[in-house]
Amino acid sequence: MTSRPLSGCPAVIPSHAESFGPSGCDARNAAVARQRQGAGGLHGQAESQHQQLGRRRLLSSLLLGGSIVPVAAGLLRAPEARAAQQPAQGAVQGAAQGGGTPTTGVNGDQGYESAGSFEIVADFYGPGPSGVVVTDEGRIFVGFPRHAVNHKGATLGELVQGRVVPWPTAALSLPSSAAPADRLMSIHGMTMDTQGRIWAIDDGKLAGQPLQPGAAKLVCFEPSTGRLVHKIVLTAPALLPDSHMNDLRVDLTHGQAGTAYVTDSSFGHSPALVVVDIASGQQRRVLATHPSTQAEPGFMAVVEGVPLVYTPGQPPRFVVGGADGITLSPKSDRLFYAPLTSRRLYSLPTALLADPTVTEAALAAAVKDEGEKGTADGLATDAQGRIYTTNFEQDSIFRRNTDGSFDLMVHDPRILSPDGIFCTKTHVYCTLGQWNRLASFNGGQDKRKPPYHLIRFPIEPVAAYNAEEKI
Repeated sequence: MTSRPLSGCPAVIPSHAESFGPSGCDARNAAVARQRQGAGGLHGQAESQHQQLGRRRLLSSLLLGGSIVPVAAGLLRAPEARAAQQPAQGAVQGAAQGGGTPTTGVNGDQGYESAGSFEIVADFYGPGPSGVVVTDEGRIFVGFPRHAVNHKGATLGELVQGRVVPWPTAALSLPSSAAPADRLMSIHGMTMDTQGRIWAIDDGKLAGQPLQPGAAKLVCFEPSTGRLVHKIVLTAPALLPDSHMNDLRVDLTHGQAGTAYVTDSSFGHSPALVVVDIASGQQRRVLATHPSTQAEPGFMAVVEGVPLVYTPGQPPRFVVGGADGITLSPKSDRLFYAPLTSRRLYSLPTALLADPTVTEAALAAAVKDEGEKGTADGLATDAQGRIYTTNFEQDSIFRRNTDGSFDLMVHDPRILSPDGIFCTKTHVYCTLGQWNRLASFNGGQDKRKPPYHLIRFPIEPVAAYNAEEKI
């Protein structure tokens, strides 16, 4: 799950996650409503053919039952979130013809219309969201990193009654003069361990500033109390000056207190996996030169209809990086991971990865190429061992089944830069940060268009009904 640095470019969208009064919310929502009414959900009067196509797609999805929930300043309307519940065109046609089965998968996508059933849980204005965790009680926690835009809002927040509440405390989550090791700098990847504790990777990076000592770290909180259970500061040689500690998973089956696996996608060209023993804090950098952690030179992605090529040594035109997406099997016996700039999925036995006596050569020999999975950023696993992969080329989220086959779960033109992804027992949650529209990829022009969405969709497909079917 990656968004790249903005290299000191100032934020053009003000941060309101820390404070935004009711009157401001009303004004912002009214303005957004006027803009959508006048522009069909898209901005600007002089539209290219691509923009017009985007408008048609969005209008189609709305006519099919989609919704946009305008909530100002990184605020949440969780209880009232309206379901998108978008039957794909193929699914509708299949039912009308009596077949009842979509022609292109469970959700019936034809490649250009919205597909799948999802709902917008929250819309954010101000900082863009990245990591997300949802507890069994339904509490939602979101990370707002500062490495792309050094915003003044909370970097870790809980969504409570329409607001982003700095969590676990304002002193930790909001900018302050405290030492980098003693506050949260830039929360990115997030996860939950099997004991229900919330873990986050603080990449430590503030846009336009060098990485400070003590800034990059792993933190673990008890959700019921907000108590800091673990804090492990990352140091050299596991941490490099250009490190981008991106995402993490926590395995409580290896090590006295467990083992954390971190993807360093790198702000430069030095990606790797980082393995941290939680009890001792010992950390080591592995597979730093292995193909499974590296961005692929010459890799081409089609983002919002534009073909873009990654060329090392040249300024990137889209979000690129090495080891990024990461997830564990349900029993924590295998770690799955993938470079951002690659279509391959890889895995390793955690028994080897967590063992500091295993040599680099033995680890490299144990890496399994699991095949293609598309251009995934975030990865997440459900209780059945199926892996959900975000896809920033297709504006989609796929599911990789245990037999290696794939299902399309949701597809929609609003699913831009799907990033942080998290599975509960019943739903998959995903943040949409529009990272490909950052100024650093667009000649200095910030093309992001708030709101940024947090969406969710059911793990099991929504039942389809046909009033003409015979009993």
